[in-house]
Amino acid sequence: MTTIAAWTAPEVERSDGSLTAPETELLRGYLDFYRRTLLYKCAGLTAEQLASRPSPPSNLSLLGLIRHLTKVERIWFRIHFAAGASAEPLFAPELGKDADFELIDPAEAEAAYDGLIAEWKLSDEAAAGRSFDERFVFNGTESTLRMIYIHLVGEYARHCGHADLLREQLDGTTGA
Repeated sequence: MTTIAAWTAPEVERSDGSLTAPETELLRGYLDFYRRTLLYKCAGLTAEQLASRPSPPSNLSLLGLIRHLTKVERIWFRIHFAAGASAEPLFAPELGKDADFELIDPAEAEAAYDGLIAEWKLSDEAAAGRSFDERFVFNGTESTLRMIYIHLVGEYARHCGHADLLREQLDGTTGA
């Protein structure tokens, strides 16, 4: 593992994807675009910058967003949809619902970044070959894989907006 000072979030390429593809390909493409957009907003920043909270009293940081979206991916795809699939919660429940935002350490930035990318792969594996109409039960209510994709596109889009503001406050960088 590299030292904190030496690690900087790498550059990220994003592809636009199809605007006319069938629903499954379209939703997967949008989710992938927003996943990469979050990392695009982090590109070139140091671990310390990623851990910085530039908008007090808010606890938002780019590192917190990375950790939060890792948790969200795991919860929806592997814990709820794949019914446990050997996935434990990312943060112990006794740490509270905001542990992903509150327990920030720049020394863990690289591992958290890599962990998000690894979780994407595990999420994609959990959904591979499955119908968007496939049902699962969440909090006593039936839901579908389609809902997970729609929910995660919205979740990432909202947090990419937060990432835009955080990045601008950190170093003045703006843009999609």
